[in-house]
Amino acid sequence: MKFKVTNWAEYEAGLRRRGSLMLWMTPEALSSWQAPKRTTRGGQPRYSDLAIETALTLGLVFGLGLRQTEGLLVSVLELMSLDLAVPDHTTLSRRASKRRLPNKRQDDRDRIPEKGAVHVLVDSTGL
Repeated sequence: MKFKVTNWAEYEAGLRRRGSLMLWMTPEALSSWQAPKRTTRGGQPRYSDLAIETALTLGLVFGLGLRQTEGLLVSVLELMSLDLAVPDHTTLSRRASKRRLPNKRQDDRDRIPEKGAVHVLVDSTGL
């Protein structure tokens, strides 16, 4: 018997809550979290490449889907008492296609180790 989702908002919120890390971020990285203003025609990006790469890398390390990655980043930023907007899963999906990160299914070596701590440092140059 298949389970049929009837309340998508609650279902997606539950998916986002899965997964929870301490993250080191430099003040320069925090100040460059928002994307710079675009001078050409078109919409303004909300998140910098650093924000997208940080989210995608955390998801890759922990083997998470994009919704779970969003939830993880929300939890981490709340624990750090930072008032930064977190890219949603659709933004991560759209911007991930422009990034060269290893596929989580193809390269399991980048995942979190069985034992020991994982230290992630984000500075203004990236991860």
